[in-house]
Amino acid sequence: MSINEKRRNNLRKTVYAGVLAGLIFVGTELHIPTAIGHINLGDLVILVSAYILGPFAFVPAAIGSTLADLLAGYPQYAVATFIIKGVMGLTAGLLLKRNKEGKVSLGRKLAASFIAEVIMMAGYFVFESLPFMYGVAAALGSVIPNGIQASAAIVGAVPLMYIKLFDGYQISQGIIRHKQTKTAV
Repeated sequence: MSINEKRRNNLRKTVYAGVLAGLIFVGTELHIPTAIGHINLGDLVILVSAYILGPFAFVPAAIGSTLADLLAGYPQYAVATFIIKGVMGLTAGLLLKRNKEGKVSLGRKLAASFIAEVIMMAGYFVFESLPFMYGVAAALGSVIPNGIQASAAIVGAVPLMYIKLFDGYQISQGIIRHKQTKTAV
């Protein structure tokens, strides 16, 4: 692969990440307030981003979610959100590795989504349990809303992973390849 092709692929990957960060931001801003934080659709977009970008989903997940927290008035969550959501995207991206045919099994999609959401729930529970945040008792109050958010993300994201357009783009060793479909003439 030539240097120009590598640059073009890196630019394309960066543009995808930017667009997905924007969608994660919007998905996070569309939220239902709770006593501690809010329930949102940002995780759904993070999971789909992991399917599209692989481990590079760390970037849009961390950036889009953190910007949403800052804009929504939760600056105390910024660093934790950057780490938690970034690790979610990274982990799901690693687990959503495609086979030789460029496919990911339903079981792998469900497992990757579930593990990423467990990371989110555990991460926020640990963060909110810290003495300078809310403490363990109050942090327990966020487990159910986070579980609802996680469930909604999985239920929404897994079917979206079957959209053929997303199958056309693969990241392999940092390179985006567009599979062209053959059309009958």
